[in-house]
Amino acid sequence: MASVFGNAITLSIFGQSHSPAIGCSLDGIPAGIPVDADELQRFLDRRAPGHAPTSTARKEADRPEFIAGITDGHTNGAPIAAIIRNTNTRSVDYAELRRIPRPGHADYPARIKYANNHDVSGGGHFSGRLTAPLCIAGGIALQALSLHGIRIVAHIASLGPEPVVDMPLDPMKLNEAQTTLISANPLPCISSMAASRMRSCILEAKQQMDSVGGVIECAAYGVPVGVGDPMFDGLENRIARIAFGIPAVKGVEFGAGFAAARMHGSENNDPYRMEATEVRPQTNNAGGILGGISTGAPVIWRMAVKPTPSIGTPQRSVDMDAGADADLTVRGRHDPCIVPRAVPVAEAACALALLDAMLEDGFRFPA
Repeated sequence: MASVFGNAITLSIFGQSHSPAIGCSLDGIPAGIPVDADELQRFLDRRAPGHAPTSTARKEADRPEFIAGITDGHTNGAPIAAIIRNTNTRSVDYAELRRIPRPGHADYPARIKYANNHDVSGGGHFSGRLTAPLCIAGGIALQALSLHGIRIVAHIASLGPEPVVDMPLDPMKLNEAQTTLISANPLPCISSMAASRMRSCILEAKQQMDSVGGVIECAAYGVPVGVGDPMFDGLENRIARIAFGIPAVKGVEFGAGFAAARMHGSENNDPYRMEATEVRPQTNNAGGILGGISTGAPVIWRMAVKPTPSIGTPQRSVDMDAGADADLTVRGRHDPCIVPRAVPVAEAACALALLDAMLEDGFRFPA
């Protein structure tokens, strides 16, 4: 089914942007995993709308209500079910989109597929609003993985049409200084200068009633060697499947990614050396994965996020009821750039994919 993910776990996402609530169910999570509600809320707050001038004006608290699956701060073995109530909706802003589709959005193909019965308000089930319940499940997965010493960190690698570029995450080991800077800067960047320039780029696009996109880099540190499978259940496959379920993601790459196509094998291959009694890759062009299986090096991947399609600039479209060309000026409240709020979503996607693979490989949780 379209809104379901997982082999060892089963994650199902439900709701629409302007429905009374959105939520998720997460089955297959073992009993006894501690869930820190305050830590989970801090994680969700990083994605929540309306808390910065670079974000949409729509404000939502994004406080999860757990209906099942957690007792006395621990998973209890039953499926976890949670909802987030939508409290700040303005559906009237979207009425004309049923007949005049937004360029770059799913309005037109959804009308054809669902015979015009789809929910257009706020983008319906196609909205980035649905990444909030994804982050509930991903936030729990992050806490579960921490029991095995795994840390997941993401940042904005580049942003804008003339890219503002941040420095990369350490490809070989967790750099606590980098994680501190990402948290401290006004946008999730390692470089304060890059964060400032990205902020200016977003605000300029907002002033011009336009939008910009960017690239998010994500790293999972502490992943043990041997996690995953070849062919269709590899770690790349699992991460990419969730990442491409995130609205606006148009590309995913691992390690050197597309740059590997411009290298010689002697450059791209990651040499090995013994460190004490363990085999260690000395570089990480593979992004911590070979043959779909973790190498013991950090899992490094990136996702490309397109500019927000809902913009205030007039655009050419069609009136599908009248069968004629039409111009469209999108109303409503929209992010001039969704990249900053998508950073924790990348971490959630990575955590869910890793947890699914590790449970399938027989890792015990709690450790």
